[in-house]
Amino acid sequence: MEIIPSRGVDLVKIGDHRSHVEERTGLPHHGPGGERAVYNTTPMLVITYAADSTVELVEIKYSGEGGNAEAQLDGIQLTHRFLDDVVSDLHARGYTNTPSDIGHDFHAGFSVWSMHSLWAPDLDPAASEDDERAVAEGVSVAPYAYFCGDKE
Repeated sequence: MEIIPSRGVDLVKIGDHRSHVEERTGLPHHGPGGERAVYNTTPMLVITYAADSTVELVEIKYSGEGGNAEAQLDGIQLTHRFLDDVVSDLHARGYTNTPSDIGHDFHAGFSVWSMHSLWAPDLDPAASEDDERAVAEGVSVAPYAYFCGDKE
């Protein structure tokens, strides 16, 4: 699933009304009517809605299947890879970022992050149990100001 920095993905974009999202994705399997809703897509989408029921944040979770089942940008697989490798590939394409407490917020309007629920041996069977490399578990898409705490 290709991300569109600052905008979302083809299926769901920032500013879309919840009713339009659910026409395309079906009802969420978790969070109907709430601020956050989880949809049965591949990869899984987690949408945060503003008070007016419009999309304010699009999150794409890793699928663990690789390829098109993972979040992508400009041919770079963003999820289910080592976070440092993802950031290095994005820097090579000219994307700039600031670090966050769980990953990296990119000025183009997306964040790549790890909650440390996966660990290095999940990607590399040869990795030791004390390998501390973070795995990119998700991507959040919104205007960069959203990640800086300025949601207005």
